[in-house]
Amino acid sequence: MFGLSLEAALRLALFLGVLAVMALWETLAPRRRRDIPRAQRWPANFGIAALDTALLFLALPAGAAAFALWVQNNGWGLFNAVDVPLWPAAVLGVALLDLVIYAQHVLLHKSPLLWRIHRMHHTDLELDVSSGVRFHPLEILFSMAVKLAAILVIGAPPEAVLLFEIVLNATSMFNHANINLPPAADRLLRRIIVTPDMHRVHHSVRRAETDSNYGFNLSCWDRLFRTYTAQPGDGHLAMKLGLNEFPSPQELKLKSLLTQPFRRK
Repeated sequence: MFGLSLEAALRLALFLGVLAVMALWETLAPRRRRDIPRAQRWPANFGIAALDTALLFLALPAGAAAFALWVQNNGWGLFNAVDVPLWPAAVLGVALLDLVIYAQHVLLHKSPLLWRIHRMHHTDLELDVSSGVRFHPLEILFSMAVKLAAILVIGAPPEAVLLFEIVLNATSMFNHANINLPPAADRLLRRIIVTPDMHRVHHSVRRAETDSNYGFNLSCWDRLFRTYTAQPGDGHLAMKLGLNEFPSPQELKLKSLLTQPFRRK
C-alpha cells in the first residue's frame, strides 16, 4: 500500500495529466461549438472542486483507501470473510464499487431531496472537462459516505479502492469532455466504458434523457438496468444542455453553485 504522501502525489499528477490532455483535445478537436468562454465557467467549476477537496480532507484526512486498509485489518466485509486472492478481489471490488456509484447516481435523480443537491451538476450550460469536477460539497460528502459503506460491506482491498478512485476521477473528466471521437471509436469504446457522446445525453434538457445514462465508468450497468439511451433526440450538435428551470448564466458563478440546493426554480 502506498504511503499517504505518495498516494496524494500520484493522484494529483494523474489528475493534472488527464486535465491537460482533455483540455488540449477540446481545443484542437471539439465535439460542439463553445459559446461560453472558459474564463466564464472554469473559475467556478474548479473553485467548487477545490472546496470539495478541502472538505473531504477535513472529513476523512487519510482517504478511502486508508479506510479500506482499516477494514481489511479488522477482517470486515465480504472479501475479508472469504479467502479471495488479491487480483480477483481487486477486479470484483472495482466493478462492485462502480455498480454502487451507478445506483447512487440513480438515487440522486429519483429522490427529490437528493436531486436538490445533485442538480447543481446539471446547471452547467455547456459541457467540458471542468464539468467532470463540478459537484456540490453536500453531494461529495454523501457520495463519500456511500462509498465508505460499500467498502465496509464488500471488504474491497485498499489497492482496488485506490485504483477505483483514480479511474473514477479520470473517467469523469473524460466523459464530460467536449472532445470529438470518431464514430467507430465511440461505438467500440462504449461497449465497455462511458464515452463523452454517451454521457452527454445525460445532460440534455429533456428529462427522459437526463434520467438515463447514469454510468460513470462501465457502460454495462445502463444496458443491464435499461437506463440506456443511445443518442439524443435532437442530435449532439443541436441538443440543449442544462436544466430548463435554471437557464441563466448566473448559474455559472461560484455563489450560485453553492446556493443551488437551497433555491427555488
